[in-house]
Parts: sequence; structure tokens; C-alpha cells
Amino acid sequence: MQTLELDPTLTQTLDNARQAGLTLVIGNKNYSSWSMRPWVALVAAGIPFTEVRVLLDKPDTATNIARYSAAGRVPVLLAGEMTIWDSLAICEYLAEQFPEKHLWPQDVAARAMARSVAAEMHSGFADLRTAMTMNIKARLPGRGRTPGAQADIGRICEIWEECLSRFGHHQFLFGDFSIADAFFAPVVTRFRTYGVALAPALQAYCERVLAHPAVARWIEEAMAETEVAGAHEDELPD
Repeated sequence: MQTLELDPTLTQTLDNARQAGLTLVIGNKNYSSWSMRPWVALVAAGIPFTEVRVLLDKPDTATNIARYSAAGRVPVLLAGEMTIWDSLAICEYLAEQFPEKHLWPQDVAARAMARSVAAEMHSGFADLRTAMTMNIKARLPGRGRTPGAQADIGRICEIWEECLSRFGHHQFLFGDFSIADAFFAPVVTRFRTYGVALAPALQAYCERVLAHPAVARWIEEAMAETEVAGAHEDELPD
């Protein structure tokens, strides 16, 4: 059987062409936690993409999102002729298409746990989401402490402690920054917004996440936004 080896320059050209076809549709960076997750994963991995921002809570928001997805929500990843409209599905697609980026941990046990905690973040913590909505610009220490939100905070702390102690080695949840960290990055911003007190090791983890170039860039661009989504501001807890 004959094996053909592509010229490295051609290989890079083909890779660039594949990557250049990615478009990520997101909402306001100040408010859209779901948009933040795949955006941070893309930027952290150095995968080129085009960003399309749809302003939330505007008269034409639904119409603008419908141009990209019938699901009516952001984020949406456009990859060639494919449309992927769920944050976790987007990240799984990226991990499959760019295995060399190691978006999931390489160790089998670590990868299984990383997928588990990302899925738990994806489907759970409804009380935290309701009582402590994402608003990067705001500072609301002590607000939003419903019993359900407190329980969610406790569970998140358990997840972080176990991941950091078993796999993180005092860095990110599984050593290197991964999809799991991208999924908890909006929670880190929430904890800062609402002044959640954490154990020193967990606070140090939050500081590392906030300092990560991809997360720091998202926050910087969120802070620079001038648009206000009225409904999201109205949702802020008393």
C-alpha cells in the first residue's frame, strides 16, 4: 500500500482553510455565559474563527439569531455547512476536529471526570443561574444568596476541590486549561461579581482563571461594551 505524505506547507494551508471556516455567533459578552464557554475554548486553543455578536434583549434579537439557528439561542457555531447550536456540543466538535489542541485532558480518568463536571455545569446549578445572573461589570457583594444558590456554590466548591487535588496539581482543574475550565469560567466571574468568599486554594484557582489570556480578553471586551440588555439588568437580585 502506497502512503502519500503531504508537503508540510500544504498541510498547514489545508488546516488554515478548515479553521478559517468557523464562525461563532454569541450574545453580549457582559451577560452571555453560554457564549463565553466555547469562545474561551476557541481562543485558549488558538483556533481561528470569525465572531458575530447578536445583541440580547433587542426588538430584532430573535430575528437576528434565527438567521443562524432555528433554536433561537446563542451560541451557535457555523462550520462549513454545519450548524452546531449548543455550547457543549460546540466544544465536543472542536475537540474532535482539533485533537492536537488537547481541549480535553489526555489521561483517560481525567478526561472522564472533566466531561462529567462539564456536563454537570451544562445541565445543573439552576438556582445559581437564577439568583446570581452573569453581569461582569456589576459588583453586588452578598447578593443572590438564596438557599438553592448556596447549595450550588457548595457543590461547585466540591467539584473544584476534587479536580484540583486529583488532577489539577495546583494549576487548572485538570492541569492544563481545558473545556472544563472554560465551562466554569462564567461561574468564576459570577463569584467575583457577587463577592463569594472561597477557601484560599479555590480563590487562587479563580484568580488563575481570571488571569488566563482567553478569559481576561473576554472580560476586557465585556467591560468595553456600551450596550445594556434591560431584561438582564432587571434580573439582578435585590
